Amino acid sequence: MRFGKKGKLSPRYIEPYEILERIGKVAYRLALPPKLSRIHNVFHVSMLCKYIPDPSHVLSYQPVELNEDLTYEEEPVEILDRKEQVLRTKRISLVKVL
Repeated sequence: MRFGKKGKLSPRYIEPYEILERIGKVAYRLALPPKLSRIHNVFHVSMLCKYIPDPSHVLSYQPVELNEDLTYEEEPVEILDRKEQVLRTKRISLVKVL
């Protein structure tokens, strides 16, 4: 099961999970959510990392207002960069928006 991107850009660790019990000297059973039910819940200590709480890790979100047809409108705040890319006979405008 992949978490996000694959290869070098894939995350090394995923969310913090509660340790339920220690199994032997080098393995732990974790409390995984139902969405990860296909993964075995016992991990070797080399695959685990201690989580240090940091307030900057908490993300704030704003609920998205959906229209009746389940679409939403998004307005750009600022144009950060603009360039034009040439592909053989086509010109494609690329715009980076905040």
